[in-house]
Amino acid sequence: MNARVILYGVGAIGLETARAAAQRRDILLVGAIDTDPEKAGRDLGDLTGVDSLRGIAVSDQPAQVPAGTGPLVALLTTSSRLEQVFPQLEQLARAGVNVVSSCEELSFPWYHHPDWADRIHRLAQSHNVRILGTGVNPGFVLDELVVTMASVCSRVTRIEARRILDAGKRREPLQKKVGAGMAEAEFRDLVGRNALGHLGLAESVAYVAEGMGWKLDSISESTDPVISDRDVQTPYVKVSKGEVAGLRMIAVGKKGDAAVITLELQMYVGARRPVDEIYIEGEPSLRTRIPRGIPGDIATVAKLINSIPRVLQGEPGLLRPRS
Repeated sequence: MNARVILYGVGAIGLETARAAAQRRDILLVGAIDTDPEKAGRDLGDLTGVDSLRGIAVSDQPAQVPAGTGPLVALLTTSSRLEQVFPQLEQLARAGVNVVSSCEELSFPWYHHPDWADRIHRLAQSHNVRILGTGVNPGFVLDELVVTMASVCSRVTRIEARRILDAGKRREPLQKKVGAGMAEAEFRDLVGRNALGHLGLAESVAYVAEGMGWKLDSISESTDPVISDRDVQTPYVKVSKGEVAGLRMIAVGKKGDAAVITLELQMYVGARRPVDEIYIEGEPSLRTRIPRGIPGDIATVAKLINSIPRVLQGEPGLLRPRS
């Protein structure tokens, strides 16, 4: 039986998710939701260019569940922040719809937002649905993949992982999110007001710690600008030499004074050598390197879709990531 799926959010990731879902024989896309007036009422086939999706109109009414039999799963791709996503989770849960979301703060909310996590868990249980936050960063490269590698070590003393990606080859919202083209002072001001930057790196540290069975004493984060050493032009932004090309974030998990988990994320326009790297110190010590890194948008879409069976088979509630 095909999984019946609703698309909630038809932005760049949502539309790519729709295109990928249309190619799957085990998925039946039955609805699409977006409150943007420019998208509500439009045909999903026209938005995606996929003929098989014609006849699915984008609705601005989340509470209207498509008719049919069998469980529903919503692929929710609207926001990175848990506070903004919660009303949507509540609408879907009350309608009996399971959820797989790319919301970064939902990937491991038990660290930064334990009260929200408990509230979402109780909400899902009371309506007999399952909710899962997943993705690639967070959700895979700097957490799930790390813990999977560590599972073949008999002893682990320290973990380091780094992801460098060229934001110039990604979609416009990401280039804006990392501050490409800004002056350094503006960048630092926005970061200081939590109005700029990437979410989820501390969540990845907490995810890794749980997967390792480690109790951390502290998790710290820092965000600094990457200043461009040359002029760079993308389809969406021009970055001049001396301007901000993007960001460098570091999150560190400590036991006492010892840094046992260090995760680094560099996202900036013009990165010359994108890479994903993981180093595990232990028995044995392991190092892996993925040249050019895992393509974020493609992999995020795949993660969302491939998580559908787990959500349908899981116990009701907010599901913890698998390690």
